[in-house]
Amino acid sequence: MLGHGAAGGVGAPDLVAATEAALAESFSVALVEQPYRVAGRRSPAPAHQLEAAWTAVIEHLRGGPLQGMSLVTGGRSLGARVACRTAEATDAVALLCLAFPLQPRRKTGAAPSRLPELDAVTVPVLVVQGERDPFGIPPGAASRRVLRVAGDHGLKSDLPAVTNAVRTWLSHLDV
Repeated sequence: MLGHGAAGGVGAPDLVAATEAALAESFSVALVEQPYRVAGRRSPAPAHQLEAAWTAVIEHLRGGPLQGMSLVTGGRSLGARVACRTAEATDAVALLCLAFPLQPRRKTGAAPSRLPELDAVTVPVLVVQGERDPFGIPPGAASRRVLRVAGDHGLKSDLPAVTNAVRTWLSHLDV
């Protein structure tokens, strides 16, 4: 299951690349459009509403088409954050983060790091990050691989690298 970023939908080029990679590795893919986007709003709902919607979709799919399947969750930017915060509650076996926004943009003052959201995840994680991402690049960790690709937060500069990274990682997952 993959979710979109705050300002875009499930048609984002990096989500399309990740979907193609997953399908090539014989994974089923569900792309989740958050309710605020479905309603035509541009601004994301509060975190608790995003998480509730995400979890509800997973519960619904687990009761039907995804019943009995191992679940890899993730998304791009905001979608990756939602997947991180709900990984344990949804029993995700792995997590894919495209353009994880490590630092929020702030005009003044120090911005708190979002690294604790990634650090809380206990399953294998792949982070694909643009090497010039203005939101920063998270560090690797024992169960977290961080792969830098050409480009910025949009990950549009080298979509074949995104596809290859996701496909390689998925092919080595033990699910």
